[in-house]
Amino acid sequence: MSFDTYFRACSYAMIGVAMLALVLAGGLHLGLALAFAAVLVLAWKIEGTRWQFSERVGLVVVLLSIPLFFIDWHLQGAFGGARERLGVNALAHLIVFLSAVKLLQVKSDRDWVFLYLISFFEVLLAAGLSLNPVFLGTLILYVFCGLLTISAFEIRKAGRLIEVAETRLLVAPDAKLFRRFAAGLRNSNTAVRRLPLMALALLVLIFVLALPLFLIAPRAGSAALSRGGPGLSNFIGFSENVSLGEIGTLKASNEVVMRVRIEGPLSPQKLRWRGVALDEFTGRGWRKSPVARDSVNKTAEHGLIQVGYTSSLHLLTTQTIFLEAIESPVLFALPRPVAIQGEFPSLRLDTEGSIQSRRRQLDRIKYKALSDTSEPEPQILRRDDGRDPQTFGRYLALPRSLDLRIIELADTMVSNHRARSRYDIARAIETDLQQNYGYSLEMKASGPEPLSDFLFNVRAGHCEYFSTAMAVLLRTQGIPSRVVNGFLPGEYNEAADAFTVRQSDAHSWVEVFFPETGSWVTFDPTPAAGRIEPQSTGVAAQLGKYVEALQLMWFQYVIGYDKQEQRSLATSLQNQAFHYQSVLAKWLTILRSVTWYKLLLGLCLVLLAVLLGLLVSRIRRLGWRGLKLAGMHDDAQHSAVVFYERMTAELAKRGIERSPEQTPLEFAVSVGLNEALAITSAYNRVRFGSQRLSGTEQEQIEQMLRELEQQSLN
Repeated sequence: MSFDTYFRACSYAMIGVAMLALVLAGGLHLGLALAFAAVLVLAWKIEGTRWQFSERVGLVVVLLSIPLFFIDWHLQGAFGGARERLGVNALAHLIVFLSAVKLLQVKSDRDWVFLYLISFFEVLLAAGLSLNPVFLGTLILYVFCGLLTISAFEIRKAGRLIEVAETRLLVAPDAKLFRRFAAGLRNSNTAVRRLPLMALALLVLIFVLALPLFLIAPRAGSAALSRGGPGLSNFIGFSENVSLGEIGTLKASNEVVMRVRIEGPLSPQKLRWRGVALDEFTGRGWRKSPVARDSVNKTAEHGLIQVGYTSSLHLLTTQTIFLEAIESPVLFALPRPVAIQGEFPSLRLDTEGSIQSRRRQLDRIKYKALSDTSEPEPQILRRDDGRDPQTFGRYLALPRSLDLRIIELADTMVSNHRARSRYDIARAIETDLQQNYGYSLEMKASGPEPLSDFLFNVRAGHCEYFSTAMAVLLRTQGIPSRVVNGFLPGEYNEAADAFTVRQSDAHSWVEVFFPETGSWVTFDPTPAAGRIEPQSTGVAAQLGKYVEALQLMWFQYVIGYDKQEQRSLATSLQNQAFHYQSVLAKWLTILRSVTWYKLLLGLCLVLLAVLLGLLVSRIRRLGWRGLKLAGMHDDAQHSAVVFYERMTAELAKRGIERSPEQTPLEFAVSVGLNEALAITSAYNRVRFGSQRLSGTEQEQIEQMLRELEQQSLN
């Protein structure tokens, strides 16, 4: 490959990767990207031919294309394009057009620089549009191509300023490093091979130097500054007023809602991400009563916002939640959250234990939640039949138009199980609903009283019907209950060590109040078919898990990297340093107990092992010949030194010696012997040209040396 071809290949690769980054970020339609790829191929083919545009024609086309930017902008708006993306799309189209024109014209140095600047602007635009870790891959590839291109551009530019001339002066006699470098650059293929390695080394150096700055640099704002794109629209079921069946609509989507990482063991069967609790049943849905709407504002203290209490710190379960952009201010956590840690100035906590942040402008957020997931043992709950607080009347309220058959059904369920305590009644109703009704995502129950239609006609539905039925049946028995909307644990991703929670994991369950312990206990009447998490299998599913793990790392350590993560990293490094310090102290204690002669013997053994390792390494690299003396080595380069020294020694016997300022070739010319010129020429080729002598050439040189020695004897 010639150097000019190498330069053009690097430049085209840099431009192409920048366009790829813009496409992957969603800033350019795939059709336009394919058209631009065709332009790249065409520009490569016509490079240096008469088919290229002249610079004047290219300039005229560029100037005439500027009004097209505004026309494109208005046309997209007329055809219903997204308002916030009109300017971005029009700008991307203009960039593509300008790049295509510049590629097809005759290019001077300033045209190449213009193309490089456009490619850099494309990468910046892609960075603003993408939150995907794929962008990191394209960025690394772009930086690598950029290093190759800029170095080749500078070499190409400097090469035009150097006059090519031949000289008998090869190199300075003692500049060994320069001789090797010059010998390598004389071969264009060697130079082309070495430049990518140099660019790769620079790329690694850049990232190594930039990483500490990234990890310790202060962050302005919070993790919530990361935009989540258009967000999850129609995110229903988590407001103050929910119609019966809305959760089922939400479960029809497979979009990711959040990813959760848990510290400490916890059974997946007990995992539920609590969202909102609703206490008033209207007959056709649930809503928050006026009392439940009351909320208190909780502010941060020492980085934590306290939202509850716990009897013991060891009962707390820590969750790190990466919440996607959703149309709801609700924060999710395991039941009974005690504290929230995140970049929140304050949070709102209602009387039902639901937590809300400020209204988010479709932002991704990251936070930690500490929850006390412990519940009283069944034996304790069975004995818990105390009187409910007087203010709990809203948890017993029923619609005036409630079907009386529901009361009869509740009495039948309780009597069939011979339940007496509050706990046993709740379990009886839960078991009957699980065993005698079917699970279905179809909203078959309808009419003015959908709950009655579900219980007595359809007898099948999704989780929201089951939780509503259980809560109403419990209230007919005088047991306070409320409905909670949230999510099942989701699918566990081993690669990310986190749960991936999707909209299809949306779930509804029941919380029952026990007065003596003062606790709300979770019950889930939905049949097992509605609570079993589907597990992805196969190669594609496993690869998808690794992609999700990469996305989670990208969100946690790049997009959402904040002061909290910095503190976590500092703590981790401190713990590691303490661990190594402990190990070092342990070894020092052991060494102090060892006598001096044992220590000396150990050092000798270590030194012997090092020498043996070096010897084995030399044998593996050079073979057994590597053990021979340098002068006895039969390698071609060493042979060159030997036969040239034999010649100079023989000439020295005649009184002909080489002065220090002479090069080997100048010395051979001054001698005036054909044998000296031939031997010196072979010496230069081997020593400075990295060539090897053939067997025939070695025999000829040996013959010439013998003739010189024979002439001295005569």
